[in-house]
Amino acid sequence: MFAYIIRRVLYAVPILIGVNVLTFALFFVVNSPDDMARMHLGTKHVKQEAIDKWKQARGYDKPLFYNPGARGLEKFTDTIFFDKSARLFAFDFGKADDGRSISYDIRQRMLPSLAIAIPVFVVGILVNITFALLLAFFRATYLDVWGVILCVILMSISSLFYIIGGQYLISKLMHLVPISGYDSGLSSVKFLILPVLIGIVSGIGSGTRWYRTIFLEEIGKDYVRTARAKGLSELAVLFRHVLRNALIPILTGAVVVIPLLFMGSLLTESFFGIPGLGSYTIDAIQNQDFAIVRAMVFLGSVLYILGLLLTDISYTIADPRIRLS
Repeated sequence: MFAYIIRRVLYAVPILIGVNVLTFALFFVVNSPDDMARMHLGTKHVKQEAIDKWKQARGYDKPLFYNPGARGLEKFTDTIFFDKSARLFAFDFGKADDGRSISYDIRQRMLPSLAIAIPVFVVGILVNITFALLLAFFRATYLDVWGVILCVILMSISSLFYIIGGQYLISKLMHLVPISGYDSGLSSVKFLILPVLIGIVSGIGSGTRWYRTIFLEEIGKDYVRTARAKGLSELAVLFRHVLRNALIPILTGAVVVIPLLFMGSLLTESFFGIPGLGSYTIDAIQNQDFAIVRAMVFLGSVLYILGLLLTDISYTIADPRIRLS
């Protein structure tokens, strides 16, 4: 197991390097630092003096990959690539274009994102599996047919509809919770109820259909027919055998997204005014803060690879037949 983990981690290194280089190319090769300065300054006729001053203040006045005017290793370290991209591997995110520490912002905004993501993730899985088991139990009946139709309808509705509709119905008409905003401590609960509820409801359609497909596939296998032949009830077959043997595909979809919970939800946090990492990324894009966007892209890549690694490890826990060398 240990050798397998080390091997997977080593496999992840070239992937992260590729993502890092590609991101750097998109920001600094396709758009030069001069183009970035013009976009940030936001005026049509920008003097070169203002551009040079903006670049110097943010360290964009250096060569991209190689500095012929430096000595020794500084030929490679005194460059934009080393300052802005290579240091990301040490999780040194540097400063935003307005001078704020990106690492500090991430630490501050991580908790609001988790306050939404964790309840949506946990409750959503329980609700989806429960509904999927119910449809599988009443398979080929009117309840199953109409349940699938309802799931398709829920899947077809845009997440923006759930957000705007929920704000209008629950906040504006019924006045049950605030329409947007955030507060610290226990006072934040009233601001989180509606985003969490919308996150759960918007995922019921796709989640229930997916789990239902997994359960129906397991129900058709030989070991289920053997269990029925031994006299086990349908409920016992579903919970003792089908649910247990369906854990691997369930873990595939669940464990892989656990690290991504830290990244927050872009739409939900923006519409509800939650100061999480999702709204942090959206604000950086709108403000053309390239340093924050680069840091969030790299962090997202690291978390996704970590999720894949956790998924592979969880296979051995769910199914002892799998052995990792």
